[in-house]
Order: sequence, then structure tokens, then C-alpha cells
Amino acid sequence: MKSRGEVPADGVPRPRPHVLVIGGGIAGLSAAWSVLASGRSVEVTVLEAAPRTGGKLRTGEVAGHPVDLGAEAMLSRRPEAVRLARQVGLGEDVVHPVTTSAGVWTRGCVRPLPRTMMGIPADLDALRDGGIVGRRAVVRARLERALGRLDVTEDVAVGAVVARRLGREIRDRLVEPMLGGVYAGRADELSLHATVPQLVPAIAEHGGLLSAAAASGTAPSSGGSAPPVFAGIEGGVGRLATATDAAVRSAGGEVRCLVTVRELHRTATGFRVVAGPTIAPEVIAADAVILAVPAIPAARLLRDLVPAGSQELGRIEYASLAIVTLALRRDPARDLVGSGFLVPPVDLRTIKAATFSSRKWGWHGRDLELVRCSIGRSGDAQRLQRSDAELVTAARLDLQEATGLSGSLIDATVTRWGGALPQYTVGHLDRVRRVRESVATVPGLAVCGAAYDGLGLPACIATAEQAAAQVLAGLGAQGTMQG
Repeated sequence: MKSRGEVPADGVPRPRPHVLVIGGGIAGLSAAWSVLASGRSVEVTVLEAAPRTGGKLRTGEVAGHPVDLGAEAMLSRRPEAVRLARQVGLGEDVVHPVTTSAGVWTRGCVRPLPRTMMGIPADLDALRDGGIVGRRAVVRARLERALGRLDVTEDVAVGAVVARRLGREIRDRLVEPMLGGVYAGRADELSLHATVPQLVPAIAEHGGLLSAAAASGTAPSSGGSAPPVFAGIEGGVGRLATATDAAVRSAGGEVRCLVTVRELHRTATGFRVVAGPTIAPEVIAADAVILAVPAIPAARLLRDLVPAGSQELGRIEYASLAIVTLALRRDPARDLVGSGFLVPPVDLRTIKAATFSSRKWGWHGRDLELVRCSIGRSGDAQRLQRSDAELVTAARLDLQEATGLSGSLIDATVTRWGGALPQYTVGHLDRVRRVRESVATVPGLAVCGAAYDGLGLPACIATAEQAAAQVLAGLGAQGTMQG
């Protein structure tokens, strides 16, 4: 058994405290960078089980063009992701979409998406004129005021409250595709408090879903003087992970891939980690540990250390999806409009969303159409069991029916993300609170990632910065944890 970084038998502490980050996705890389950028004299090691860091951020090529095979945008109204991009040398490459106007493919055509708050309509007149739902559904929604004030003190499923207050058609054709696009989840299972947190205080103030959405809803268009909602990086958002990895290494951090952590133990002076294959385990000592892995492996590593937190993490389920990226010859007779469209699951299509990448991002060339089609949501694993060729064919047929785009297929790639997106089911915020309370009982231990406060890049990075600050605050002058 190899041993790395153990405290000597005489008890003399390490020259510098050692912070170990388990997980090399964007959360783990951000946590490592935050520790190193703090100015503290620390040693930082990142351990990643996969052959590459970056997690759900990945760039590739389709028909010779760089594309994102995972996340392809980041909220710019939150500062964390754009700030990190600037810190790691990508500030000049941050860009905003050429267009963010989106549609919904339903009832026979792609219809403009009206102003909504995560699918809850902010303007019923615009909804009526757009035809996403029938006129009876709009009349039904107008009756919400007669139901009195909505109390959302207790958490509730988004789909349940929308169906009760506005009717099932608005839930099925607006809220469901929106939540499916963001969370790959189902409206009747996802938490209102966790998935649309900004809506809760608005409901408390205004009394209902429609009035709250009208007060806080955002327009799908990027027009006007409002700051852009989304940002990207020229060449792909996946570059953020690559650049952060390089920044960590440049600052003196160590990043090791193909290293699986199997055990995590508390010691008198810190932590003892067992990594690598069972036939040749490696023992690593650390003064602090940041767990930046999904909920299930985190639960396994914490089983003995914090049993209560481990049990709560084990209750977080994940959804799988596939991204089918198509490169099609441009059809001058069929001009794609906007940034893409969502698809309600009630329409029984294969794809749940399509993004017109070559129209959305100005850095793409104009010689062909690059389209990302997303497939899969919670409980929909059977659809993803088809071969890559079958998924490409199905995505192309759906795209052609929705838009009329019939240009020849030049290239295609399928990227499968198994167990990629945590499901924020009812009670998620309380679950996360209990996890953090449990983890806080162990000095020097912190958690971060998409399982906690949001799936978007800024939210993941924020949890990483919080975890880094937490372990740094606990490091004593001699490199051991206080407490």
C-alpha cells in the first residue's frame, strides 16, 4: 500500500496545510482555484476518477467546427461564472447570444414563447395570441384570482400548484417543457422552492402565480436595454473547465485523473483517503477535504463519517440525457428563426428541445447549420437505450418536421450523459440544509456541486467558493483544522 503525505510519527505537522478536492468537474476545479487564489500558503490536490477533468463541460468538433457537447451557456446576471472566466484568462472571450428568442413546438408548428417565469405566463393576452395553449386554457387561467391568495409557505411540486391554479394545459405545454429543458425533470415531482426560488417571495407579495410571474417574469428576447441573461465563451463554454484546470496547475496545484477515491476517514489531525485500485491502494493524508462529486458517490464516501448526511444525499435522484449535435447543409429556402425551441412531453416527440447553435452564437461559422437536440428526462431511460444512429435519425426527423429544414446531414455526434442532472424534488432545500448541518460537524470537511443550490454554472461555482472559504477559515496556523 502506497502512502502519500502522511503526518510523520513524531507528530510534526506538514510544512503547508494540504487541501484535497475529490472531483474534477467545474465545481471541484473552482474550489481548488478558490483555495489557491486566496493567497494562503497551501498545498492543493484534485483527484478525478475520469480520464479528464471538466465534468459536464466538454467541447468537441462536429464537421470541423468546435461545439459544446455539454453545457453551452451560463447565466450572466449572476457573477460567479463570468468572474471565474476572467480570472482564468477567458475574459476577452466571454460573449452573449446573438438571439435568445425561443419557441415551443406544439399544436403543429413552432410558436413564439411568451414572457414567462419558468413557464408560468406573465401575460395571458400574449399567451392567447401565440396559440401554445387553447383559448379555454387561457379562460381557465384567468380564474386564478377567484381562488384567493396562494400560500407557498410549505414546499410543493411545481406541476401540482400550476395545475390547481392555472389548469393542466398550461402545466403540460409551458411549465413541463421548461422544467424538462432545464432540469430534465417532471413538473409533478420538482420542488417549487428549489427550482423557481425567485417566484416564492413574489407569490408571497402578490398573492398568485400570474401576478407573481407578471412582476418578475423575463422576456425570451434579448432586445431592449436590460443586461443579457446568458453568456457563452467563444469556442465553447467547455473551455472554462480547461482554462480553470490550467490555472490550478499554474498556481501550483496538482490535478490527477484516473484516480478513484474509495474511502474517506477522519484522523486526529485531518483526513485519511484511500484511492486507487483495491489491489494497489494509495493512502493520502489531508488537512481538509472538499467533496465535489455527485450525491451518490458523496453519500458512499460519507457513510461512516456523517451517516445522517449520507442518507440525505442518497435520496437525491439523477436523470440521464443525450445531446445529439447535427451539422446540416444550410437550406436557403428554410431560414431558422430564434435560438431554438422546447417540446412539451405530451406531444410524444423524441427530442425535448433544440438549440440553433449556429444562429445563437456569433462565433460559429455561417456555412452550415449546427443544431443541438436534447433527448431524455427523469423516468425516460428507455428512450436513451436506442443506438446512436437511431437517436440521430429520430432527432433529424423531428427537426425537419418542426422547422422544414431538409439540408443534407454532414456530420453528427451523440453525447450521452448518464445520471447527469440531480432532481430537485419536493423538500430539496430542507434535504440540503440537513446535509450541510451534518457535514459541518466534521471540521475541515465541505461539499459542493450541482446537487445542492442549482444546476447552472454560477450556482455550482458559488457552492465551490463557499466550500473553499469554509475549509480555509478552519485551517489553523500550523496547518491543522481547529475544532
